[in-house]
Amino acid sequence: MHNVQDFAVAKEQEASSAYDEGGLERRETRREGAVEDLELGPRATYINTGAAAGISQEHRDYLLKRHGTLDLEPLPLGRPGRSLQLAAMEEARKPFLKLHTSPPLQIAILGWAPLFWKPVSNRYGRRPVWLISTVGSLLFNVGCALSPTYSSMAICRAFTSFFISPAIAIGSGVVTETFFKKQRATYMGMWTLLVTLGPPSGPFFMGFVAYHTGNYRWIYWVLAIVNGIQFIAYLFFGPETRYLRSGVPHKDSVFKQEYLNFKRLDPSPFKPMEFIQPLSLWRYASIWVPTIAYSIVFGFTSVLLTVEIPQLFLPKFGLNPQQIGLQFLGMIVGSVIGEQIGGRLSDLWMNKKAKKLGHRPAPEHRLWLSYFGYALAMVGLIVFGVQIQNATKGHYTVTPIVGVGIAAAGNQLITTVLVTYAVDCHIEHSASIGVFVNVVRSTWGFIGPFWFPDMLESVGGAGSAGIMVGIIFAVACIPTALLQWRGQSWREKKKIDQETEVRAETKARM
Repeated sequence: MHNVQDFAVAKEQEASSAYDEGGLERRETRREGAVEDLELGPRATYINTGAAAGISQEHRDYLLKRHGTLDLEPLPLGRPGRSLQLAAMEEARKPFLKLHTSPPLQIAILGWAPLFWKPVSNRYGRRPVWLISTVGSLLFNVGCALSPTYSSMAICRAFTSFFISPAIAIGSGVVTETFFKKQRATYMGMWTLLVTLGPPSGPFFMGFVAYHTGNYRWIYWVLAIVNGIQFIAYLFFGPETRYLRSGVPHKDSVFKQEYLNFKRLDPSPFKPMEFIQPLSLWRYASIWVPTIAYSIVFGFTSVLLTVEIPQLFLPKFGLNPQQIGLQFLGMIVGSVIGEQIGGRLSDLWMNKKAKKLGHRPAPEHRLWLSYFGYALAMVGLIVFGVQIQNATKGHYTVTPIVGVGIAAAGNQLITTVLVTYAVDCHIEHSASIGVFVNVVRSTWGFIGPFWFPDMLESVGGAGSAGIMVGIIFAVACIPTALLQWRGQSWREKKKIDQETEVRAETKARM
């Protein structure tokens, strides 16, 4: 969403820089048409004759900045001829000069806020959290739409991120609670696909909103409407999925337990450690290795591309908000295609092996599909980087977006395979795995935008692609291969160590 807003400002800045390049010529023209006060500068320019004699000071300042003289016929209006969307955003120009700093903050909040929501959903259930999430997001999106200043809008955006964050993290627990193991990759893939589609879908749809309304605030009104629809859908079609099999009575009917029960499901008291418990999953290599591998790929194929498409395509091709939004269609299509491989094919892959063996194969068998995803991600990044670097300024080419689509397909395949693998290995931590993955992914996503632009500017698109491919191979591909080779033995050793520790503690208490 922020990309649609930011690139309009970038276009305006690009236009103003062109006038600076002709500064000498502008100053020479100014000498011909106006006399400047040496202390007050152009604001004290005297106007002797002509149509400019009756204009406002603001109009006068604009003409001097734009044309360097007031001796113009016909006399231009007080603002440049520009597209509808830029004119509509004029009132918010200054806030948007700062707005590019808020996306990393939002990413960080989206990553860490679920540490709070996960224990709450364990005690009170998933359904109340979904309802609170949508209502809170709706209210603060309305706050964004009505914010009079940048500061108030930034605060509202931060709270929106806080309330919308549960869906990103605890979804893995809901999938585990709802579907059988043989279906897990298919439905886990659907959840991860929707998470992946979030960054490109925002600018894709909101590009149309910004372009046709001419008012960036409609972006937030549309989001608030979507939150309202989500709330109604959850209220009538979203049953409670958390079910405690022991330790609590179940006297009410199934319908009442699923839709009408807003009481505490788990009576056990909150413990402070619960709010950081997902971070303890660093103990398991079969969780942290795929998490880091996936986060690295996600950072390059989703975060970087989402942030940099407007920054690169605007000065290169001069696109409007709607046209910039359309560039994200490649990422959306690629993600959907990648999910078909990572989801359904992944389950078929595991089920076929199970029939052959006569029992369920080790989770590591699923990792074979991840290498195809790594290959697609690396090829896509190379195509994007090389083609955007070689593209002729002012002549649009779709080839970089083809690379984006290929990279997105690889990213989605990797997402589904690696997250499902982690859940298969540790079903007892299914909800926490989603939170843990989200923390790591979002932390990397928070750091990335601070250095992505410098990398692209320093070494260009092709050089940046080479760097990203090298990092993916070293930090994702090789560790995944090592995990596939040793993962099962590591888990068995970890289990023995934990059992030994428990026996020792039990003996000490006796």
